[in-house]
Amino acid sequence: MGKCIGVLTAGGDSPGLNAAIRAIGKSALNAYNMQAIGFRDGFRGLMENRTVHLEGEILSGILTLGGTILGTSRDKPHKMPVGSKVQDMTEVMLDNYHRHNLEALICIGGGGTQKNAYRLAQAGMNVLTLPKTIDNDVAMTDITFGFDTALSIATDAIDRLHSTAHSHHRIIVVEIMGHNTGWLGLGAGVASGADVILIPEIPYDVNQVAEAIRRRRHRGKNFSIVAVSEGALSQEDAKELAQLKEKKLATKDEKKQKKVIAALEAFQTNHTTNTLRLSGQLEALTGLESRVTILGHLQRGGTPTATDRILATRLGAACVAAIEERRFGCMVAVKGESTELVDLADVVGKRKVVPLDHPWIRAALETGACLGNNLAV
Repeated sequence: MGKCIGVLTAGGDSPGLNAAIRAIGKSALNAYNMQAIGFRDGFRGLMENRTVHLEGEILSGILTLGGTILGTSRDKPHKMPVGSKVQDMTEVMLDNYHRHNLEALICIGGGGTQKNAYRLAQAGMNVLTLPKTIDNDVAMTDITFGFDTALSIATDAIDRLHSTAHSHHRIIVVEIMGHNTGWLGLGAGVASGADVILIPEIPYDVNQVAEAIRRRRHRGKNFSIVAVSEGALSQEDAKELAQLKEKKLATKDEKKQKKVIAALEAFQTNHTTNTLRLSGQLEALTGLESRVTILGHLQRGGTPTATDRILATRLGAACVAAIEERRFGCMVAVKGESTELVDLADVVGKRKVVPLDHPWIRAALETGACLGNNLAV
C-alpha cells in the first residue's frame, strides 16, 4: 500500500457527506493505491487520535445515507475544550498527523471548517478541503454540496403548507435555515411560489409586507405564504445590528468589548424570536390569523438528492487527484461543470451572499413576490 491520507468532517451535518467520504476512500484505493483513514467527530477526533480505516464494508452502502459515518463536532483546533479548560491543541493534532505518516488531511465542512483547516495548514500540515453546507455560503465556489437537498426539502415543506394556509385563510410564516445568507430561503421561496420572501441581504419593512398581503386579500386571496430566512432582519433591526458592530470595532476597553460581543451574538442568534414577532405583527396589521412553522434541522437530514451525491462524489475524487499532484493548502471548488483548486487564503474570512442583481431575485420580483423592500423589477 502506498500513501496514506486522512479525512474528517466538521461543523454541522449535511446531506452528501457520506458520498464524499465514499468517493475519497474508493478513489484513493482504486485510482492511486492510497490508504485512507477517517478521524471521528471532526477536529476532536484528530486531537484524540480516534480513527477508522475507510475501506471495504465501511464504505459499502453509505452513498445514500444522510449525516456522516465519521461523526462531526464544532470543536476548533486552537480553542478545544479539554477537561475544564479551553486549550490550543494544534501541536497535538500535528503530532497525530505525523504519527500516521499522512500525505495530506482532507477537511470537509463549511466556512468555519475552512478557517480551521487553514490554521492547520499554517502549522505545517498538507491540507485540502471540500465545501459542504446547506447554507451555500462558502466563498469562491459556485455551490456547496448539501444545498440542493436542503432546498428540495424546504420547497416540499412550503408546498405542503399551501393547502392548510388556503383552507384556513391564514398567513403561514415559514422559517428556513441558512444562517446569515438567503440562498436557501430565496430558492425555496421562488420554487414554491411563496407570496413573500425575506432574506438577510434585504432588510424588510413590515408595513410593506403587510400591504402586499392586504393587496392579495383584496384580490380574493385570503391566505399568504411568507418564506423567511432565519437571519432576515427588519430595517430597524438591521440598523441596530450595524450600530453594535460599529461599537464593537470602536470599543477599546476589554470588559465593555465583551459585553458588546455578547449582545452582538445574542442579536444574531435570536432567529426564532424575530420570526415569532414578525408573525404577530402581520396578524395585527392584516387582520388574518398567522401561524409559524420552523423547519429547523429537518432541512439537513435524510437521503441526499442525486445532484448532491454526484457533486460530493466529483469533489471527493478531485480532491484525491489533487493529493496525487501534491497540491495542498487549497479548497476544491465547483466552477460550472468543472472543479478547480482555490487557495484557502482566498476562502477564509469571506462569505458568499446573495447579490441584489441575482437572477433569482429578479425572477421573484417579476412573478409578483414581495421581498419586503422597495426593489423594482
